[in-house]
Amino acid sequence: MSKTIVLKKGLDLPITGCAEKRLSKTLLSDVVAIQPADFKGLLPRLLVKEGDTVLAGSPVFSDKNNPDILITSPASGTVKAVVRGEKRKLLAVLIQTDPEQKFADFEVKSVAQLEAEDVKKALLGSGLWPWLIQRPYGILANPAVTPKAIFVSAFNTTPGAADTDFAFEGEIAAIQAGIDALSKIAQVHVSFNAKTYANSPLARLNATKHFFEGKCPAGNVGVQISHISPIKKEETVWTISLQGLAAVGKLFTKGKYDVRRLVAVSGPMAIQPAYVSALPGTPMTALKAFYSTNADIVRVVSGDVLSGKTVGVEGYLGYFDNTVTLIKEGTEKEPFGWAMPLRLKQYSTDHTYFSWLTPWRKYDMDTNLHGGPRAFVMNDAYYAKVLPMDIYPLYLIKACLAGEIEKMEKFGIYEVLPEDLAVCEFVDPSKNYIQDIIAKGIDLMLKEMA
Repeated sequence: MSKTIVLKKGLDLPITGCAEKRLSKTLLSDVVAIQPADFKGLLPRLLVKEGDTVLAGSPVFSDKNNPDILITSPASGTVKAVVRGEKRKLLAVLIQTDPEQKFADFEVKSVAQLEAEDVKKALLGSGLWPWLIQRPYGILANPAVTPKAIFVSAFNTTPGAADTDFAFEGEIAAIQAGIDALSKIAQVHVSFNAKTYANSPLARLNATKHFFEGKCPAGNVGVQISHISPIKKEETVWTISLQGLAAVGKLFTKGKYDVRRLVAVSGPMAIQPAYVSALPGTPMTALKAFYSTNADIVRVVSGDVLSGKTVGVEGYLGYFDNTVTLIKEGTEKEPFGWAMPLRLKQYSTDHTYFSWLTPWRKYDMDTNLHGGPRAFVMNDAYYAKVLPMDIYPLYLIKACLAGEIEKMEKFGIYEVLPEDLAVCEFVDPSKNYIQDIIAKGIDLMLKEMA
């Protein structure tokens, strides 16, 4: 076993509503949505029109900048609608699903006999290429670039997120096939939770292994990369999730485009939180049983509680997400809250309340900020204590706000994505939207450094 990397910085949020490790139901909704906004760096070119018939794996749109990159349908059926926004911006393609699913045939292939270019060609042609995310910047990987390595996180420390051991227990063979295929392109590094590795079904995987021990965000692949092989200027690495690896493996072993996954429905407002089997683009209305009695006060998030996207009850499951979080909309006003130190039902990362005396307790957290954004008032150490990366988070955030590219480079913009600073946003007493600030900084880097 390799040396364990112990991360002393971080924060585990004691939030209620973790999903029970049981499958509640298998969903095949009447409609699934394919949303270009899920794919950062993609400029979509529509390839279908309303009324067209598609198979699971049929191209729906491509990237205008790189036509070889295809986004394919997760389900078979008929194109019900093409949804556009202002200036005819493509927002979504809605597929009316067939009762019995049909798959495009990509032929079973022996991974051992393939070369790197064969693997790339198969992934591009099937629409699975978007699972490969390129860092810096978290954009779709460039097929013309060979990364120095490919990184995978085999555990998740975000509260309420899907448990990887449970969600992928039945996908080990497919994940291994995916690792074997991507190993043709670059070395694949897989990081595990040192505490649970011995009893994890994922321990059977054969790859370059690393072991981490620590609090959230220790499970973030960006944090792991920073300790294994930090990204320097002009270097490129790729990342892929376990779900992506499973889909890649099934492409080669079954000849199918199969992106169905177990989704954890969790959060303080979830009724009997559990797992469902669903496709990306599943409407949140299909999960109504989990929030029906709280529909007026619930915030529906596709993703985890820290970095997920608010989609509402009329939204859809994101392409890369395997968690749906249901949390209360915190709309209550609290007069003179600053003068009420005895908040026994409130959690604080400092000793402001008495939650530090009951570290085992979990809280029904909501979205209430108890105030609005203001100027940054803390020094960098306040944010650095929850971020186990060798960067200066406060200075990076301020550099992004100022749009100073040289300082953004100096303070670590190449190593992070917004999700890596989600815990910093949670503890921020100034209540700034740190992930949005980092995202805008990355957009500026893409615009100016392209």
